[in-house]
Amino acid sequence: MSSTSQKHRRFVAEPMADKTVTAIAGIGDAQGRRLENKGFDKAYAVLGQFLVLNKDEELFRDWLEDACGANAKQQRDCYNCLKEWCDSFL
Repeated sequence: MSSTSQKHRRFVAEPMADKTVTAIAGIGDAQGRRLENKGFDKAYAVLGQFLVLNKDEELFRDWLEDACGANAKQQRDCYNCLKEWCDSFL
């Protein structure tokens, strides 16, 4: 398994609070803008979708690709980031 990014480690180290969507590992500026345009302007909004999809990796990654055009690596990074956050805080 690849090592996690600094962005990933920062995200999972603390509560969600009011973090922007681009604080999530795997979500860059372009994906962030697309998500914001769909109403997912905060990290907790994307987390909500993650939970609605029952933390199902395939469903979430498909949603992320449709919602913001995230590629396979971005989908994986985002999924792993939210999953680890949930494991720590929920």
